[in-house]
Amino acid sequence: MTVYIDPPTWPAHGRLWSHLISDVSYAELHAFAARLGVPRRAFERDHYDLPAHRYADAVAAGAVEVRSREVVRLLHASGLRRRKRRDQQGSA
Repeated sequence: MTVYIDPPTWPAHGRLWSHLISDVSYAELHAFAARLGVPRRAFERDHYDLPAHRYADAVAAGAVEVRSREVVRLLHASGLRRRKRRDQQGSA
């Protein structure tokens, strides 16, 4: 089981955010997030948005630190990437 996290560099809602992903399954990702106490509402299409103050918690729980480009590459390679639909783009 491997879950990955990128650095908290994504700004939204007055915070910086990381992306938490799995390269195996959404079930694995949901289970990992649940163990961290991350609410399901933080799941967006193919990843969890995790605020910067939770980054160290995820790493301590076993998430592997990778660059943001690697997150996208891993999602594509695993077939788990879900792109935003056109009608969702630009909405936050």
